[in-house]
Amino acid sequence: MSANNEILKGQILDEDVMLSLAELSRACTIHADWIIDLVDEGIIEPRGREVSEWRFPGICLYRVRSVIRLQRDLGVNLAGAAVVLDLMDQIEQLRSHLHVLEPDW
Repeated sequence: MSANNEILKGQILDEDVMLSLAELSRACTIHADWIIDLVDEGIIEPRGREVSEWRFPGICLYRVRSVIRLQRDLGVNLAGAAVVLDLMDQIEQLRSHLHVLEPDW
């Protein structure tokens, strides 16, 4: 099969898909302790009180992978990554509002 004919498989992750700490760790190929650091930094928010009960909405997978790329490509620390992700979220919200106000934009 040529590079142009590759079949991509995946699952769309949203708020309905919940991942355990171990599942999120495996999906991102990172250690669970690093994910706990992301929680401590406020980058991702688990549901559940105890670490053993934590469940992460699917959007956390996107956020964790974004932090990995920011650190790898730009050398950004966790605090910087948190700021970048917050700004990206704000930009997306502004785009949504703009689309409502100006649908042809």
